[in-house]
Amino acid sequence: MAHDVGVSGSTLSADLRVRRGDFDLDLALTVQPGEVVALLGPNGAGKSTALRVLAGLLPLDDGTVRLGRTVVEDTVGRVRLEPDERQVGVVFQDYLLFPHLTARENVAFGLRARGIARREARERADDWLARVGLVEHAGQKPRQLSGGQAQRVALARALAAEPRLLLLDEPLAALDAATRLEVRADLRRHLASFDGATVVVTHDALDAMVLADRLVVVENGRVVQSGAPREVAAHPRTDYVARLVGLNLLRGFAVRGRVDLAGGSTVTSAGHADGDVFVSFAPNAVALHRSRPDSSARNCWPARVASVESHGDTVRVALDGEIPVVAEVTPWAVAELGLRPGGEVWATVKATEIVVYPA
Repeated sequence: MAHDVGVSGSTLSADLRVRRGDFDLDLALTVQPGEVVALLGPNGAGKSTALRVLAGLLPLDDGTVRLGRTVVEDTVGRVRLEPDERQVGVVFQDYLLFPHLTARENVAFGLRARGIARREARERADDWLARVGLVEHAGQKPRQLSGGQAQRVALARALAAEPRLLLLDEPLAALDAATRLEVRADLRRHLASFDGATVVVTHDALDAMVLADRLVVVENGRVVQSGAPREVAAHPRTDYVARLVGLNLLRGFAVRGRVDLAGGSTVTSAGHADGDVFVSFAPNAVALHRSRPDSSARNCWPARVASVESHGDTVRVALDGEIPVVAEVTPWAVAELGLRPGGEVWATVKATEIVVYPA
């Protein structure tokens, strides 16, 4: 069996098919050396199943996994390398540091398991702890470390073994908000210097947008959208993605800027697109009024307030009716308009605020 020399030749090519009860994962994934790809999706979408397959913790029912020229798993060829044979580093959500070992010993563990002498393993571990800014904590055990420090020890342990593929499972989920901000920036810096392929599994949009070069959005075991973070955020293709990036998403049929929606209503856009399209616009583009306004907005319709929820310094108002959308208004507007569930309002959106793109 041919093996690549070095990490930089380790392109991940995977065709994953797994069946577990009523759940069916069918996912094709390619990650180039030096590229960070985020598998993004709701709970139960299949993200963690894919990660476990790549790590060798769960067998494929059908498909292949290749790292460069190395066949890691092939159901037809009956090839399946064990986890410790795959040159894969994994950072789990709860880090899984050995509680009885120091930070240095945790990082050195994988190196020692590969047969590297104790002294060299400790030296390499200290080097990696220095890279993640924890050399002064080398002698401390996991219970003496903060969440952010434990996360960096787990990352150092994974990278010290010189993996060709790095897998991170919700790497920031266990951190508080303040620590998460700092560790996210540090993690992005370390991933940028890693020459192998990296897959990050997360359901957090901000983590995915900051850490990844490319997003692969998974729902119900299937890829529903992929692309650069900016492209995915600007042109969501499912309700889940639209909610994730904070946009309203509608679907219809367009002719010269007029879009007929599935429910029989229409919206008008300043852009020009024909055929089946998606329509998206930001919640703050939706203006609310007590009665039908005398407005220049080309899109105007009656609606009923479904819910009113605080969202940072603003308020999100979910609207039912012929065009169900979410509006974002100020607390003052909530009081001024008397917004409450069941209340009647009029909504307007300017045509220039609406983005239309092919479905």
